[in-house]
Amino acid sequence: MSIPQKQEYPPFYQPYIDILDPNLGVLDLLELSLEQFEELFYGIEGSKQEYRYAPGKWTIKELVQHLIDAERVFIYRALRLSRNDQTPLPGFDENLYVSNYQSNKRNYTALLDEFCLLRRSNILMLKDFSDIEFNRKGIVSDLPITVRAIAHICSGHVFHHLKIIKERYL
Repeated sequence: MSIPQKQEYPPFYQPYIDILDPNLGVLDLLELSLEQFEELFYGIEGSKQEYRYAPGKWTIKELVQHLIDAERVFIYRALRLSRNDQTPLPGFDENLYVSNYQSNKRNYTALLDEFCLLRRSNILMLKDFSDIEFNRKGIVSDLPITVRAIAHICSGHVFHHLKIIKERYL
């Protein structure tokens, strides 16, 4: 399955699409982003897990919780649209999610395990989607998006944050 076309998703997701390898299918991208997540995050030592690279920025634990929250929201949207639910869906404020949850009190390994299990579950669901389900579209945050685009955005979102971790945290 090829990278989604620009008309399949809102422009603010463009960085998540641009970071993807266009030679890989969506399931391979989901698997690869999970593998790279595991390689990077499971190797981060305890002293770095609550590190912020600047005041007001998320800690690594908060960033992992953000990945969990965003994955859940994205896949919920994909599930709704795949079932041809045409109810317009709202956006979500990721900063509000982080500020209203005490991620830094969580066990780091449990956070990582939660994301990995969630991603594996999502891959299993998406593996059974036909082209019909992947090409269904709906409205999210008042803008059109396809299930195919959402699945790609899930991978790009993780790749984006892996890059930030490498550049600014480690």
